Amino acid sequence: MSGIIAQNSGRHTGLVKASSAGGVWNLIETLTASSDATLDFTSGIDSTYDEYVFKFINIHPETDNQDIQFNASVDSGSSYDVAKTSSTFQAQHDEADSETALQYNTDRDLAQGTGAQRFSLQIGNANDECVAGTLHLFDPSNTTFVKHFISRVNGHNGSAYSQDFYTAGYMNTTSAVDAIQFSFQSGNIDAGDICLYGIST
Repeated sequence: MSGIIAQNSGRHTGLVKASSAGGVWNLIETLTASSDATLDFTSGIDSTYDEYVFKFINIHPETDNQDIQFNASVDSGSSYDVAKTSSTFQAQHDEADSETALQYNTDRDLAQGTGAQRFSLQIGNANDECVAGTLHLFDPSNTTFVKHFISRVNGHNGSAYSQDFYTAGYMNTTSAVDAIQFSFQSGNIDAGDICLYGIST
């Protein structure tokens, strides 16, 4: 069975082969940070796929205790100010095994906010601290409906917590979203990769 990884889907009964035309992850672009203020995907987000996924691999901030965030554009990156409504929550546990929490994050919600959407919590800048995970963007070129997004990341917080962080919402626009920008609240993205995939359905 060729292409067993790219062409198979997980089922509770085992690994089941999917059709070769469906469920394939197609790498579009990889951006590697090197003390960059932002990483901008200004091409490759179009009507080719109904779902796009960004993979974050060891994203490390230069400044301590910063949230990774994104914003969206409908003009190929000339401006990043699409209105968003969202909700966020997290589960966390510290290295000392002294505290756990499951909580809703009202300070990271947006309600028709045009600023950046934060989707982690206070990532540390020590040499071993970073954030990793995914952001799904659904049907960004659709000109009838709003654009939904779902993110899940795990971060090493600056106070030595593992934080499993969930964010979901929609971009309240019927214009095609064609560019996404990533940054930290403050300071540069010191290192790490962001990979953009298109998902064949």
